[in-house]
Amino acid sequence: MCGVVLKINEMLNEFNRSERMVAEYILSNLDKIVGLTISELAQRSKTSKATVIRFCRLVGSKGYRDFTIKLAAETAISKNGSSKTDYIDISVGDDIELILRNVCLNNKKAIDDSYLISDMESIKKAVDAIIRAKKLNFYGVGASNIVAMDACHKFLRINKNSIAHPDAHIQLTAASNLDNEDVAVAISWSGTTNEIIQCVKLAKDNGATVISITKYGRNPVADLSDIKLMLVSPETTIRCGAMSSRIAQLNMIDILYSCIVSKEYHNVKQYLERTSKNIKAVK
Repeated sequence: MCGVVLKINEMLNEFNRSERMVAEYILSNLDKIVGLTISELAQRSKTSKATVIRFCRLVGSKGYRDFTIKLAAETAISKNGSSKTDYIDISVGDDIELILRNVCLNNKKAIDDSYLISDMESIKKAVDAIIRAKKLNFYGVGASNIVAMDACHKFLRINKNSIAHPDAHIQLTAASNLDNEDVAVAISWSGTTNEIIQCVKLAKDNGATVISITKYGRNPVADLSDIKLMLVSPETTIRCGAMSSRIAQLNMIDILYSCIVSKEYHNVKQYLERTSKNIKAVK
């Protein structure tokens, strides 16, 4: 898992001018990068060695050598028959069959691409933090609040003291009462939602561990967080509300929940059985 090219594309609008020059040269010359020295890449992209090193670190590599190894592996996989499927926008007047196909493809690709850029160490840290947490807060507004509510429901099933609320003011109130034994999970696709930023700041001020779930790249919510979980999804022309981005967020919640149930099964089995039995009883 790496997704070097994917990470570059996701961050293209976030790079400064010189970093973007490196990015654009690489994207236009993928077959020519492997084998170049750092000096050669700097010269060809009309930048400097320092810029190239900074660029490599921004896209998740330890340095230039690590970057070229990952890029070489990714290029080799692509040449060996791995087909590239682009995100497909929904156009005005599309028939139902085409919309069905494209929505399904976009949702699937959001999950596949998010898997490629996943940071296993960050997921492990998030799982451990949630297991240790005395109390869990989930924050999100709009479509992200649907994800927060789903997360709260899942973790309540295994007897984790969890809260998620659609009202932003109540989310702020909950954040005000956290301490260093608690975990706050901030869900914001853009990472720029002001209400979520304020919740994160309050949670941090009170000593809570903050986990963020945002799109890949630099953003305020991720920058403020202790543990960053980043995802990718298409930006389409027609925005009928968050779709594949919401699917990617829900998938990350499922990953965290499944990891915790697997790791703590001997502790949570009784709660899973009890909640399942009681829910069935009222149907």
